[in-house]
Amino acid sequence: MPPAENGSWLTDAVIYEIYPQSFQDTNGDGIGDLRGVIDRLDYIASLGVDAIWFNPCFASPFFDAGYDVADYLQIAPRYGTNDDMVELIDKARERGIRIILDLVAGHTSIEHEWFQVELHADGPSPEGDRYIWREDEPASGWANDVPGQPAWVRSPGPRQGWYLKNFYDEQPALNFGWVEPDPAHPWRQPVDAPGPLRNQQALKDILDFWLGKGVAGFRVDMAFSLVKDEGLFQGWIASSAIWRNIREWLDEAYPDAVLIPEGEEPRTGERLAFDADFMLVIHAPHASLFDDQSAGILPWHESRRPFFGAAGEGSTGMFLDTWALYREAEPERKVIIATADHDFNRLRAGRTPEELRTAFTFLFTWGSVPSLYFGDEIGMRYLPDMPNVEGAICNPSYNRAGARTPMQWDATENAGFSTAAAEDLYLPIDPDPDRPTVAAQDGVEGSTLSFVRELVALRRQHPELQGHASTTVVHAGYPFAWLRGENYLVVVNPRREAAAIETTAGAGMTPIFGSGAELTEGGVEVEGFGYGIFAR
Repeated sequence: MPPAENGSWLTDAVIYEIYPQSFQDTNGDGIGDLRGVIDRLDYIASLGVDAIWFNPCFASPFFDAGYDVADYLQIAPRYGTNDDMVELIDKARERGIRIILDLVAGHTSIEHEWFQVELHADGPSPEGDRYIWREDEPASGWANDVPGQPAWVRSPGPRQGWYLKNFYDEQPALNFGWVEPDPAHPWRQPVDAPGPLRNQQALKDILDFWLGKGVAGFRVDMAFSLVKDEGLFQGWIASSAIWRNIREWLDEAYPDAVLIPEGEEPRTGERLAFDADFMLVIHAPHASLFDDQSAGILPWHESRRPFFGAAGEGSTGMFLDTWALYREAEPERKVIIATADHDFNRLRAGRTPEELRTAFTFLFTWGSVPSLYFGDEIGMRYLPDMPNVEGAICNPSYNRAGARTPMQWDATENAGFSTAAAEDLYLPIDPDPDRPTVAAQDGVEGSTLSFVRELVALRRQHPELQGHASTTVVHAGYPFAWLRGENYLVVVNPRREAAAIETTAGAGMTPIFGSGAELTEGGVEVEGFGYGIFAR
């Protein structure tokens, strides 16, 4: 059962993801800040986007780039103040742009007051522990998702024992209980124990605080890892129940607020709590379309050629199979597909501006909710061999820092990102003298930036290219072709060689956007890197 359509604005939206450390620095410390985003709102609005999604902005020691929260109710001082966030929300709203924040729900920083109180306690809190503590020494071999590192960490303070972490040692897992409590292990508390209930209420309090200040919603990090003995075979039923309870509260308190999960929401047969699924960049279905593996290969990836590649050796099969599963379960369900994000490769990934156009045409017309990662609109590249800043290298096989380098605004020092000395920047600027910049592309016909603006404007002009109309695949290979509703045919050929198909899908249509694509009497012919949108 789908959630109430209170957040229906998301269906036709275009999201712009900003990694705040790298967008615009206004105080010369080498790190981006909220004032920089405020100063660039007219630029963001010129893209035609409907919402900005920020990576975590809350107070943090930034061991993991802000995904280690020390205070959920305070903006990190390096970004500004709570008042700066409110000003940003208000000024963005004036331009028709909503603000979505990132909520890390499953763990905090070791510097969070909650953890410090429990770390210095003599034993369990009478109100219920917020974290998962054990006094008996854990068995070896229980590891989490950081290769080779145990899941339990010995207490570094007065409290005896070990705490459970989620990722790094500096990220203690919050206690949301266990599906199967075990009297022999008192740390395995039921989901309705006092500690887990305290944390459920804390999530509502955090949401209430920021939604009350005008935030439009949240993307929730690790949304379905709250209850620790759940997984693929258990179906994440208990974690989903927590979010359903929060959704019921939101429907009354903030009916227009949206919740977006990291990944897809488990189907449990109950009402869905989140407003969309998110096809993650680091997962294989998205990677099979775009990732040339220049950032490395994750353990769950196979060596493969991306479909959007000049060699024309990829396949849409894995993506379409996943998409079909989404649609089969919930035909009207919103699905977010990003150009890239802060955790992996960039869309450019060796592609020329000419090649990028087929990818953008797909992303903005497929029928998903497109998420445009900052800098992709000008074709910024992934930079290899970046330093391990704020936990960027969390797996030996890939480095996230290459997708987190500063925005390239112009040809001035530090590409207009900051007045700080180069060695003080959050990450180095792309050293290529021909690096793309906003200034070099703004208003220039044929530039990547102009192309993105035109395509987003076309999407807004023709509602059937947005999120409500059906998407029907006409041809799954080269060229890739699909119908939107009954009146639009979209065709892209990401390879360098020309391609053609026989189809009557475009009968009676005329071109409204594109290059190198032509309807013929019996089908469609598309030049290498060609694309076209046709309408009745």
